[in-house]
Amino acid sequence: MTVDDLIQALGLPESTRLNQRVPKKLLAEHGAATAADKRQIQDGVDEIVWLAALKPHLIGVPAFEDGQRQYVELAVLSLALKAGTKPGRLVELLHRAVPYPVLLFTAADAGVAISLAHLRTAQNEADKTVLDGDLLNVSLPGDADLQPFRTALALARQPQADLYALYQGWLDTIDALDIARETGAYQPSLTRAQAAERHQALQQCRELQAKLQQLRAQAEKERQLARQVALNQELRAGQVALQQLQQRLKGVPT
Repeated sequence: MTVDDLIQALGLPESTRLNQRVPKKLLAEHGAATAADKRQIQDGVDEIVWLAALKPHLIGVPAFEDGQRQYVELAVLSLALKAGTKPGRLVELLHRAVPYPVLLFTAADAGVAISLAHLRTAQNEADKTVLDGDLLNVSLPGDADLQPFRTALALARQPQADLYALYQGWLDTIDALDIARETGAYQPSLTRAQAAERHQALQQCRELQAKLQQLRAQAEKERQLARQVALNQELRAGQVALQQLQQRLKGVPT
């Protein structure tokens, strides 16, 4: 699936479309924290395009404001990177530079990825925003059936209560794509509560997988029989816990 495919899947009203190229120097001026960041922007970015601006009067979804954030617009951007460029830091810089929550499509050597991050008002500078929570950045699998995900991505399928809820809907949609890497099939969450439960289970699943990998390495090197038995018992218990987590990822009660 290409960036153009993803844009089409969103089903955005024509009135929201901008398709304006953003000069790299603007990202360097507003997003770069260090000289190294500026060099990475200059050397690694091929093109930035502001694809669409989702405003209340254009999509019929109210703005959102509370004590920490003010969502008056959502931005859809694409980022194309030069060959050999790693996307991680550049994706983060772009999300930090734009004063609106961004749905970002990044094209790099490894393929296409989608990223999102909530924003909040900076504590000491009310006119600035900072990332609120972790940046979610998920690569599209190249060998999976993405039609269910493509359907779930559409603007019309996201919550319509306000722009915060809409953006959270996209976050949950992309998180479900990340979960599909563990379950083998894309399955959208049915509620916000279920999405939060599955997200927590995904983090626990990956932490446990890392722990099990470490235990296997220890078991292979261990020469004392008693310690080998203990490690193998711990591995078996971990495998059972992992299977339970994977059932939670599928939305199946354990």
